[in-house]
Amino acid sequence: MKHRRRLIFASLLVVAMILQASMCVMAQSGQTNNMDIVQMAQSNKQLTTLVKALEAADLVDDLKGAGPFTVFAPTNEAFNKLPKGTLDELLKPENKAKLADLLTYHVKSGKTSSQEALKLNGQDIKMLNGKPAKIEVKGNDLYIDGAKVIVADVQAKNGVIHVIDAVMQP
Repeated sequence: MKHRRRLIFASLLVVAMILQASMCVMAQSGQTNNMDIVQMAQSNKQLTTLVKALEAADLVDDLKGAGPFTVFAPTNEAFNKLPKGTLDELLKPENKAKLADLLTYHVKSGKTSSQEALKLNGQDIKMLNGKPAKIEVKGNDLYIDGAKVIVADVQAKNGVIHVIDAVMQP
């Protein structure tokens, strides 16, 4: 059992490092200045489930808008942590409103950097769906509604992306 936990932890660490490296490469190459939030997500293999969900909820055009937006973007692995069948159910056309509510709970109007978010420790911030999400700082780590920010401050032309390790529930 201990060996399995170590293997799972090591796998998650590798995924986080790959994700962080790919986002850092994009930031260093200057692509972030020309790409909007959706294009940034589309260009990252670790965010394909998020892109698929945005498309199913008809939110792509909204997040391509002027913004600015702060997006807390769950990884594919984060979506995989949902109970079996949950994502498939949410992606059905008849659940479009529920999916949109879930996804807009991951978006804040305005641009909030990780440094600004750190100053909000213990406070709620209003998400795009109108519901509050709690910001917490634990050690050197930033959390929103219990989801850990694993890559912060990925700049897009219409906002900022913070990649998180869990799907937040409104």
